[in-house]
Amino acid sequence: MPDVDREEAWLLTLDGTPQSYVDLAEPTHLEFEYTRRLGHLADVLAPAGRPLDVLHLGGGALTLPRYLAATRPGSRQRVVEVDGPLLDLVAEHLPWRDQPGADITAVVGDARACLAAVPARSQDLIVADVFHGSRTPAHLTSVEFLRLAAAALREGGCYAANLADGPPLAFAKAQAATLAAVFPYVFLATEAPVLRGRRYGNILLAGSTAPLLTAPLARLLAADVFPARLTEPPALTTLIGPTPPTTDTTATPSPPPPDGAFSVG
Repeated sequence: MPDVDREEAWLLTLDGTPQSYVDLAEPTHLEFEYTRRLGHLADVLAPAGRPLDVLHLGGGALTLPRYLAATRPGSRQRVVEVDGPLLDLVAEHLPWRDQPGADITAVVGDARACLAAVPARSQDLIVADVFHGSRTPAHLTSVEFLRLAAAALREGGCYAANLADGPPLAFAKAQAATLAAVFPYVFLATEAPVLRGRRYGNILLAGSTAPLLTAPLARLLAADVFPARLTEPPALTTLIGPTPPTTDTTATPSPPPPDGAFSVG
């Protein structure tokens, strides 16, 4: 659907759930709060303008790949999207190949299967933003899955996942525990009401083998038009509590959103 307030901006929805927002004239415009948080993370991951090797698990309308192509020209990006007809629709109506600085390859496939085939230590950033309907598939939530991501990252590289959860944050706590079982440096970022278990919302979880620049990221998140709070150990450890990591044998999809969580006017 076109955005009446921005001439070349479009909203992509799937089964009534807002999935992506793209401004073809201004690819640095990030409308959704979770994409803004991912953008802030990418901004502090390396000096400004430095190209990155990035793997995107989940494509949608390729909002973040377009952003990185604009802010870090020459970045080599690969997008894995399981929904082939969706990728064809986006390529036809919201093309990305002619964007200056874009080196974006999009393929159809399962996120975990494609991740398993990625060469070791070849990626600077892996972004997991995969939803089946409005839920994260179970096979993308386990220690075994995250070990594949860790193996594909260069030293100092980062894995970041966009998840969604609500009270009592059981899924988010389990995912934070799972990330902490694989990566020595982890953090969580979300809005305060979501963190306090008062409502459903998006949650950014990230992990790395090297310390992340969380201080400048925390400032960017706090100053954003959609302010978010960055939580890292020891506060994150307290939040996780006794929750065990998720494995392939215990994995379940993320919880469904409550009625009315998403609305498209």
